[in-house]
This record gives sequence, C-alpha cells and structure tokens, in this order.
Amino acid sequence: MTEYGRGPGSEPWHPEDPLYGDDGWGGQQAQAGQQSSYGGQPQHYPQQSQQQYGDWGQHPQAGYGQQQYAYYDEQGQLQYAEGYGQQQYDQQYVGHASQQYHQGTWDAAGTHGEVPYAADPGDPYGQQPVAYGGEQPDFYGTEDAYPPPQPPGRRRDPEPEPQPEPAVEEEEEQHPFFTGADDGGDDDADDDDPKGRRGGGRGKDAKGGKGAKKRRNGCACLVVCLVFGGGAATVGYYGWHFYQNRFGTAPDYAGSGNSETVTVQIPKGAGGYEIGRRLKEAGVVKSVDAFVHAQTQNSKGDTIQAGAYTLKKEMSAASCVLLMLDPSSQANVIVTPGERAAKVYADLDKKLGLSVGTTRKIAKAQYKSLGLPSYANTNSKIMDPLEGFLYPGNYPAAKGMKPDAVLKQMVAAAKEEYANYDLVAQAKKYDLDNPLQVITVASLVQAEGKTHDDFRKMAEVVYNRLKTTNTETNQLLQFDSTFNYLKGTSNIHISESEINSNRDPYNTYTQKGLPPGPIGNPGEDALKAALNPTDDGWMYFVATDGVNNTEFAKTNAEFEKLKEKFNASSGR
Repeated sequence: MTEYGRGPGSEPWHPEDPLYGDDGWGGQQAQAGQQSSYGGQPQHYPQQSQQQYGDWGQHPQAGYGQQQYAYYDEQGQLQYAEGYGQQQYDQQYVGHASQQYHQGTWDAAGTHGEVPYAADPGDPYGQQPVAYGGEQPDFYGTEDAYPPPQPPGRRRDPEPEPQPEPAVEEEEEQHPFFTGADDGGDDDADDDDPKGRRGGGRGKDAKGGKGAKKRRNGCACLVVCLVFGGGAATVGYYGWHFYQNRFGTAPDYAGSGNSETVTVQIPKGAGGYEIGRRLKEAGVVKSVDAFVHAQTQNSKGDTIQAGAYTLKKEMSAASCVLLMLDPSSQANVIVTPGERAAKVYADLDKKLGLSVGTTRKIAKAQYKSLGLPSYANTNSKIMDPLEGFLYPGNYPAAKGMKPDAVLKQMVAAAKEEYANYDLVAQAKKYDLDNPLQVITVASLVQAEGKTHDDFRKMAEVVYNRLKTTNTETNQLLQFDSTFNYLKGTSNIHISESEINSNRDPYNTYTQKGLPPGPIGNPGEDALKAALNPTDDGWMYFVATDGVNNTEFAKTNAEFEKLKEKFNASSGR
C-alpha cells in the first residue's frame, strides 16, 4: 500500500516488530472488494467524496480548519465527527520510538483506505482528536496505524490481564545465620530465572537453592541446639550444686577413719572453712561443708586451736571435730608466756622424736639463719641467742619435721608481734639502751607477776630501781627470777650466801642494772605492761604466800614487814 502525506518526524514500524506482519494486527489489509483478514468477511465502505487537504483528509461538509473523521459505532454504523487542533499520540512499545496516529487516506485506485473503528474504552488514545495543522502524516485507519483497525461491530480485544506468577513455595524468611547466606553477594548472580529475574535462586535446581539451604539450615540448627543444650546442661549442673549446697546434705564419710594417719597443719587465725579446706586436701574429710556443719553443731567446735593435728584419713566430719578437740591428737609444741627457751627445746625433741639436746645444739649453731631481728644479741654475755624471740603460741611439730623449721616459725611470730610497737622509741622513753632491753624488762615482769596489775607495778619497780637516783637499792634489781634463770631452776628459797657469792651477769643481786638479755619469752600482756607501767612510787614487792599473792612497798621499812609475812607463811 502506498503511504501518503508522511510528515516530518514520523517513522515506519520496525519490520521485526512481532506485531507487524501479514498475519498480525499490522498485517496487510485486502484491497477494496477483497476479503478482509477478520473472519474472512469482505469489508464495505460507504462511497463518499473525499478531498485531500495537505497531509490530512477532510469531509466535504466540514468547515475550514475543522477536521472530520469517521468511525463505527456499537451497531456497526459509520459515523462522522469533527474536531480541532493537533493531536500527537506517543506510545513507547518494546523499545520502539513514539508512534503517531493519523487519519486514513485514499489509495491510488480511488477507493477509501482503512476506516477507524469505534474507540476502545481500554485504549487511552482512542478518544483523542487527530493532529491539527498538517504537520504530521495521518495513518489513521491504514495498515500502518497502530493499533490496527478492527472489523465493524467488533471491538479490539483488550490486552490480556497479567496472570499471577505460579505460586512458588516460599521458605520462611530466616536470619542469614540459619540460611547460610553471606554478606558477599549471591553466587548465582549470573544465572537468570525463567521469568527474567537475575539470581532467582528459589527453584529446586538453582545453584545454592532450597536443598542447599535446607542442609545449611540443618547444620545451623544443630549448632544452636548444641549451644543451648550445653548451656542448659551447665545451668543444670550449677543449679544442682547450688541446691546441694543450700538444701542438700553435704558429702561425708562414715565412721572414725581408716588405719592411715596424716598430719594437718592449721595456721593461726584459720576459721572453719579454711580448716575444712585443709582437712579435705589431706583426705581426712570428704567435703568442706560437712566439716563446717559438724563444727557448728559441736558446742566446743570454735575452740579448735592453730597447730598440727595427727588425724586419720576418711573420717566423718563429726568424728574429726571430736579428735581435734582431744589434746592427744595435737602434734604441736606449745610455748607458754614466760617459758624459757630451754623448755621449748626439750618439748621439740620429744614431739619430733629426737634425742635429748638435739634442738638446743641446732639453735646454738644456726641461730643466725633463723630470722632474728637486727637488735637481737647485742650483748655478748647473752646465754641463749633465741631467748625472748620464741613467741608464745601453738606450733606444728609432727614427726618428720626439722627443728630449725619449727624454730623459724616461732622467731617469725615474735618478730611480727614486736613490729607492732615502736620499740626504739619506747627504749628511749624509759632510758633504755635498745629494743632488746625493752623485751628483757617484759621478760622480768612476766617471770615475777601473776596478773596484769602485778605486771604494771613490777614494771614500775624495774624502772625506779634502774634510776641513778635510786638510793634504796643503789640500782640493784635483786630479782630471784634472774638468779633462777642462771641456775636453770625455779626456787623461791635462795640463801643470801649463795646469792651474794655469785658474780654472774645474770645475778641481779650482785650486778647492777638489767641482765644481758631476756630470761624468758614474754607474752603480749607482759609486753604491754612494760610499755605502760604504773606511776605510784613502788620500789619493792614480795610474794607473801610464796605462790600467787604479791604485795608491793615503797620504802625499805615496808619491805621488811612484807619479808616477815613471807617467812611466817613459809614456816621459816
């Protein structure tokens, strides 16, 4: 078919367009008198006189500037309508340029071309007027028009409504941890799904599809189950122990133990829990809680002292407490306040199963390596270098232990206790030469007194007699305890001839001032009394009953009366 009046800007339909061809909407229409492609029926057009004006056709009756176009109504009757203006229809379809709709023209044989049909209600362009002014060619009703004309009485079939995509079983959206997805992107980005979407990945055969996701989901769920299972087991374990500790019976042995014995050392200041821990480590009790419970149930349980205990293994907690309260189980050496070093050595030999004199020899040979403070042994006339530094208390002393190890513990305890006082300043306060003399005063007070009040009065007696202004005794202490220390005895009846004939530095009847060193190991009470004496003017004292009753005097006349009282009570 020959095209007439093609205006500038219009373009033909692309020959490869799927809607263009002999059997499509844009196919060739039969010439006048031939059958149409619509149902094989011939098309009939009323004969009308047409006149062409430029590029667009105009009805003879239409006025100037008016454009008349024909169309078929719903009954198939040809109708005419007039309109003004220019209309350009743009349609972008599958990548083609915009198309323009124009009025039909007459062919070369004088027959009328395709006549437009009734407007399609679904076509947004079917109700619009044609172009005005002749600037564009008019293809309306021709084979080049789009959409193509339809036979009379038939509307153009509406475009099929988009069908919903086939239902695809959707997986429940899950966290990437469960799906196995990573943050790096889709491995299937280069594969298109059947609907043209890239990387669909939902099909069963897609790479990394449902099967792989289910496998990953299974692994992830297994990991989660293991984690939560382990957490539940941990909570259950500690919950069971919490219940056992709070409400359950503590694990315990039965009976008084087996034939195997063990020595357990309990440090100073240890409480029930610490004692129980050491007993459990030694295999004596089965649990700490069992021992603590048994100790609290015994009315004397809190009197367990520090030291070493010889116990049996696998004892019930109750029987263990009873045995620890029995002195026979205590593998200790006890240093009492005022006790001399010689007595401590003898006790150690016995506890450690050593021959008599072994510990004394070790003390004399190794005293410099036992940890004595620097102010010890400042007098070359000291009889025993450890005297005054074996602090009173209980010390583990079981068979198999070495004497020097036990002595080190005693010295360390004394050094720690004395460090609590500023002995250098205290020595200056009472006109003493060094801290060793403070300890010596405390040892004298401890040896002569019986009560705390006695200790303080006796400390004043010592300081008053040491004064250079002392005219009563001329700086002589005259303590029986120093002479007894020298002799290694504890006699209260000493003859004047014996005392006056002895010129040893420890004999305070013949030697002025303090003895070379302590005469025993003073306790805390005596040490405090030596640092806090009375200030009443006491110069004399006598144990009038020979044992416990000590009386004090300020003058020599008062002292002579106390001596008579002592002689009367002792039968002399």
